[in-house]
This record gives sequence, C-alpha cells and structure tokens, in this order.
Amino acid sequence: MVDEKERRPDTPAQENGSAGVFTALGRQLKLLRERAGLSQTEFGNRVGYGPDHISAMERGVRTPRPEFLVKADTILDAQGMLTTVIPDVEDAMRRARTRHPDWYRGQAEMEREAVELHFYATHAVPGLLQTEAHARALFAKHRPFLSEETIEKRVADRLSRQQVFERWPAPIVSYVLEEAILDRPIGGPRVHADQLRRLLAIGDRQNVEIQVMPTGCEEHPNMDGAFNLLVPKGHEQVAYLEAQGHPQLIINRDDVRKIADRYGIMRAMALTPKESRALIAEKVEKL
Repeated sequence: MVDEKERRPDTPAQENGSAGVFTALGRQLKLLRERAGLSQTEFGNRVGYGPDHISAMERGVRTPRPEFLVKADTILDAQGMLTTVIPDVEDAMRRARTRHPDWYRGQAEMEREAVELHFYATHAVPGLLQTEAHARALFAKHRPFLSEETIEKRVADRLSRQQVFERWPAPIVSYVLEEAILDRPIGGPRVHADQLRRLLAIGDRQNVEIQVMPTGCEEHPNMDGAFNLLVPKGHEQVAYLEAQGHPQLIINRDDVRKIADRYGIMRAMALTPKESRALIAEKVEKL
C-alpha cells in the first residue's frame, strides 16, 4: 500500500510518460555494459561516475546526460546506439519534473536553480551528499515505516536532486558537518565507508568545500539546529530549515543575515577543507 502523502511519483517524469525513455535507455545501457564485460564500478571509473550513479541510470531513476551518452557510446562500442537517442533524452529532460512531497517542492525548485548552496548539518549526511545505499538505509528505518514502493521513490528523488552537481555553470557549494555525522555508521561499516568516500569525492570538486566541526570544540555559535542557505538565481539569499518534517523558508533579510553570520563564524571555527579531508580519510581507514 502506497503512503497517502507519497502518491505522486518521484522517478524522472513518471507522471508525464517520459520516464519510459529513461527506463528503456537504462536497460540498453546495462546490456551494453555487461556485453563489454565491465562492472558498474569499472564502467563508472571510465566515464567519471560512481557505481551508485551508474546503477541509478540503468534502473531509469537518474537521467543520463547527453555528454555521458557520447562518452559511453565510445567506451561500450555502441556504434551510435546511445548517441542517436540524445534528441529524445533532451526532449524528455525538458518535460521531466522530479516529483517531491508537496511540502518540499518549493525548496527543491530553488535548490535546482540556486547559484550558491550552503549547508550546516548536525546529525545526518545532507541529501545531496548521500550514496544510494546510505539513503536506502535511512528510509528503511524511517518511523513510521514506509512501504517498499515509497522507499524506492524517496531514494530516486534523492539521487535525482544530486544532478545539481552536474549543472553548468556550477553553483558554489559549501558544507559544515558536525563530526558526529562521520561517526554514525548508518547502514553498517561497508555502507558507511562508501559514504565517507563519497564525501571525499564530492569534496574534490572545484566548486565544493566540505568542512568538519570537531566534536571537541568548546565553543559553538549555533545550537539551534541544521539549516540551508541558498542564493536563488536572480534573487537574494534565503534560509531554509526543517524540524520533524515541518519546513520553514526564511526570506526576511535581517533573519537571513543572522543565520548567514552564524554560518560564517562556524566556517571560521571548523577544520579547513584540507584538514577535514584528512580527518574523513583517517576515519575511512579505521573502518
């Protein structure tokens, strides 16, 4: 039984019918990859994507970008089989709208078009940084329990949001993560190790900075919980926060300025991106 609040599809363009394009293309991509004798990890290394992304594209829950199809066509010796569908994919992408719960859609739209994204996280890895396995582990333990169908929808939604990293021009993105997040082994040691490696990989991007706030820090300028700061295209900075499923978008200039000030102080107090990377790598080695 599908949860009442999850009736609308979260997979790419399922509602307008173009999801069939991605599903069929995903099956074709998987067949070509297996014919070439490549695992998802091996193929992903060659095209510059992680195995989670390859898996999601093969299942039709993540949109394959035209540039990816060009590269994949050559690597898999598809002889134009993948590149010929690029016009159809581009058309489907124009019509596609990733579906979100009603309460989240405004935030999702801003996130997709923002020129700057800044995140402060207290106890969970932010959605844009999560691996597929990590996200599935989170939703599987959600209370109240979710149906399998709803879990798959929410995982697909989360992966779809991560296309913000593939946008050009790339947005400026920064994170301040409490160290406790790095120590909570959601999904078990293997899933957690892969999640930490994902942080390292995303942190390598030119437009992304990840900083860790050490648990041992004796002072802290923000004890009021997690928040996001966004600069939507053509608009002023806004703040977004959520508590127990209740979202709040803050647009008052003075209130946004106060939150932004706290974020700036936290970035100054946190480990530098280089120090943070070293700490994350150290925690991976210990798993």
